[in-house]
Amino acid sequence: MNSLSHKLLLCLITSALLGCVSNQAEFEDAQSDEQLMQTAQPNPGEQETIEYGHFTEEQLYQTIISELGAQRGVLDQAGDRYFKLAMETKDPSIIQRAIQFASVNNDVQALTELGLLWVEIAPDTTAAHLMLSYQLLESGLFEQALGHMIQIIELGGQFDFTALSARTTQVDTATREALIASLRTLSLSHPSQRSLKLSLVRLLDQNQQTQQGLAVLQTLIKTEGDDPQLAVVNAQLLQKLDRGNEAIKSLKKSVRSNPDNSALRFSYARLLIQNDELAQARQQFETLIINNPTDYETLYSIALLNLEMEDFEAASSAFTRLISANQRVDESHFYLGYIAEQGSHLEQAISHYRNVRIGTSNFLAAQQQATRFAIELDQLESAHRWLSQLSQGQPRLEVLFTTIESSALIQAGHLVPAQQLLTQAIETHPLDTDLLFARVLLYDRIKDPVSAEADLRRIISLEPDDSRALNHLGYMLADQTTRFDEALELLELAIAISPDDPAIIDSLAWVQYKLGRYEQAAANLRRAFAVFPDPEVASHLGEVLWTLGKQEEASQIWNNALQDTPDSELLKNVMERFIP
Repeated sequence: MNSLSHKLLLCLITSALLGCVSNQAEFEDAQSDEQLMQTAQPNPGEQETIEYGHFTEEQLYQTIISELGAQRGVLDQAGDRYFKLAMETKDPSIIQRAIQFASVNNDVQALTELGLLWVEIAPDTTAAHLMLSYQLLESGLFEQALGHMIQIIELGGQFDFTALSARTTQVDTATREALIASLRTLSLSHPSQRSLKLSLVRLLDQNQQTQQGLAVLQTLIKTEGDDPQLAVVNAQLLQKLDRGNEAIKSLKKSVRSNPDNSALRFSYARLLIQNDELAQARQQFETLIINNPTDYETLYSIALLNLEMEDFEAASSAFTRLISANQRVDESHFYLGYIAEQGSHLEQAISHYRNVRIGTSNFLAAQQQATRFAIELDQLESAHRWLSQLSQGQPRLEVLFTTIESSALIQAGHLVPAQQLLTQAIETHPLDTDLLFARVLLYDRIKDPVSAEADLRRIISLEPDDSRALNHLGYMLADQTTRFDEALELLELAIAISPDDPAIIDSLAWVQYKLGRYEQAAANLRRAFAVFPDPEVASHLGEVLWTLGKQEEASQIWNNALQDTPDSELLKNVMERFIP
C-alpha cells in the first residue's frame, strides 16, 4: 500500500459519518429496537403488584417457586413456570411477569403467544397491542402487526409506523406491494399519522418506486411546512434519483432556516460529501465543531476530509488532537503514519503505524507498512524483533507476520534473509500452506521453478481445493513450460472452485491461447479485464487480439493500460514484440 486510494478514503469518510450516531439520531425514521422493547415489555425490576388471593394453592406455590428461582438466577425455569401460569390463570399481572422473563430469556415464541393472550383478555390495553406489534414485526408478520399498530392509535396511543419500513428492506416484492396498498388505505383513514406516510414513502423507495415515494413525501411537506426530518428524507430521495443539485439546494435552504439544528447540518454535510463537494462539507463540519468542541466524531470526519483534500497539515493537527483527547487513537495513528509516509518521514511513519493496537481494524495494514519501511531502511533485525514480540504466544499471528515480513524482504531484494526466515518457519509449521505459498513467491523471484512446483504440489496435497495454488501452478506451467494439457487440467480445477476469480480466468485464457484456442482465450480475457484491468491481463488480452488480427483494438488496450501504469515493464515488452 503505497498510498490510500481516493475511493478507499471516501469509504472511510462515509463510515466515519455513519458512525456519528449522536448527531444523526434525531432523524432516525424508526424507534430503535431498544426503545420499542422498553415501551412494549415491562422492566423485570418493575414488577406489577400481583393479587394472589384468587389463585389455587398449586398456582400460588408455582409463583413463589418461580420468584425464588429468579432470585437464584435460574431464569429459564422461572420463565417456563410463569408461561404456564399465564396460560392457566389468564391473569394480566401474571402475563406481564411472564413477558418479563420471556424477554430476558429471548424466548420469541413465548413472547408472541403471551402477547396474543394479553390482547385477547385485555383488548383495550394499549401496552398489550404495543408489545404484540413489536413481536409480530420481529417475526416478519407485517400485516398482522399493522392491525395492532392501528389499534394502538385508535385507543389513543402513539406508534412510530416507520418501525415497519425499517424491517422490510429484504422482503419479497409481493409482500412489500401488499403493505404499500395497506398503508395507502390507512393513510386516507388516518391522515394525521405522519409516521404512517413516512413509512409508505420508505416502502415505495424500497420497491424501486422512488419517484412515487417522493410525490407522497412532498405532499406531506406541503402540510407540515419546513420540517428538518422531512427535508432530510426529501434530499435522500432526490439524491437517489440522481438529482444531487436539487437535493443540495433543498437541504441548504432547510439548514438556513434551522441554523442551530446540528443533526440537520450533519445530514447536509454528508450529502455534500456524496456529491464530492468536500470543501463545502468541511465548512459545515467546522461549524458543527465550533458549536460543540467535544464532538470528536465530527472532528474525526474533518480530519478525514482534510486528508482526502491533501491538506495534510490540517489533517495532522486534527488527528493529533484526537489522540490527546484519547478518541479514535488507533485510527489517528494509522492516518498520521500515512501522512508521514507522504512526506517521506519514514521513521515517523513507522512509529505511528506501530502505535496501532492489536484487535483494531487497521492493525494488520499498519504492521505491514511499518515492516516494509523498517526493511527499506535496512532495519531488518528491528522489524523482525517487533513482529516477534507482537505475535508471541499466538501461532496464527506468527505465521501471518512471517508472510508479511518475507514479502517485505523479497520486495526490498533481501532474498537470502527471506529464504532463511521462511525455511525456519516451515520447519516449525510444516503443514501451513500460507508459509509454503510465501516460499513459492520467493522461488518465483529467484527463478527456481522446480522448488516452486514442489511447494505448490505440497500445498495441493494438503488442501486439494486451494484454488490459489492450483492457479499458480497451472499458470506457471503454461507460461514457463510446454506442459499445456497439464496446466489446463489444473486451471479447470481452479476455475471450478473459484469461477469468478479474474486471476484464474486470466490464467485459463492464457493456457487456452497457448493451445491455439484463440476465441475462447479472448472471451475469457475480456471477462477478466472487465473486472480486473491490471497490466498483466491487458498484456495478455492485447496479445490474443493481435493474434486474431484485431491489431487496432490490441494497440488501444495496451496504450490505455500504459497510461494508467506507465512503469509497467510487462506492457512495454509485449508492445515492443508486436508493434514495429
